[in-house]
Amino acid sequence: MNDSSAQAPEGGGPAITELGQDPRSRARFLKMVGGAGAAGALSLLIAACGGDDDDAGSSSTTPATDATDEKPAASKGDIEIVNYALTLEYLEAEFYAQVIASGAVTDKKIAELAKSIGENEQEHVDALKATVEKLGGTPAAKPKTKFEDVIAGGPETILETAASVENLGAAAYLGQAGRIKDKEILAAALAIHTVEGRHAAALNTLVGKSVVPDGPFAKPATMDEVLEAVKPFIAA
Repeated sequence: MNDSSAQAPEGGGPAITELGQDPRSRARFLKMVGGAGAAGALSLLIAACGGDDDDAGSSSTTPATDATDEKPAASKGDIEIVNYALTLEYLEAEFYAQVIASGAVTDKKIAELAKSIGENEQEHVDALKATVEKLGGTPAAKPKTKFEDVIAGGPETILETAASVENLGAAAYLGQAGRIKDKEILAAALAIHTVEGRHAAALNTLVGKSVVPDGPFAKPATMDEVLEAVKPFIAA
C-alpha cells in the first residue's frame, strides 16, 4: 500500500540523488544490490557523487510511486553510459582471449586467473549488450584491437597491462555512477564495478602494487580520461 504522506524527489535527475532523497527508492536499491549491508557504502557513494543522504525526509511536489508503476523510458544518457561500458568490456574480454590463445602466460595459476577474469568480462559484454537492446538502443560495435605488442612483451608486460586495465575499468564505472538516472542500471553498474575492483586487486598483488592504490576511497575517472587511456589498444 502506498503511503500518501511520503514524497519522492522530482524525476529527471541522477538515480544516486533519488536514492539519497527517497527512503523507499533506497530500500529497493539496497535489496537489488544485496540488502542493508550495502547501506554504508551507498552513503559514501552518494556523498562522493554530490548527493546528500540527509535529505531523505525532504519533500517535493511529486508524489512517490511504488515498485509496480511503469518505468519511464530510458534516457539517452543512460544508453550512452551502458554503451561506453560495453566498449570497455569488449576490450577487456578480447585482451584476455588473445592472451590465453597466445600461450604467452605459462604459469598455470596465472593462466587460470586470466581465463577466469576473461570469462567474467565476456559475461559483462553479453549483459551490457542485452541491456542496451532492452533500453531500446543499439549496442556499440566491437572495436578492432591491437594487443600484439603487449603480448609480445611476455608475462610481466601482460600482467602490468592487465592490472592497469582493470584499475581503469573500476574507475570508469565509478566515474559514471553520479550520471546514471535509472536505479536498476545503477545497481548493475555497481555490481560490475565491484568485480572490476576485485580483478584489479588480484592483479595488483601479482605485480607488487597495493590492492588499494587510491587509498581507502577509490578515485573515479571521467569518460574522456578513460577513452584516452585505452586509445593505444584500439586499432585505427
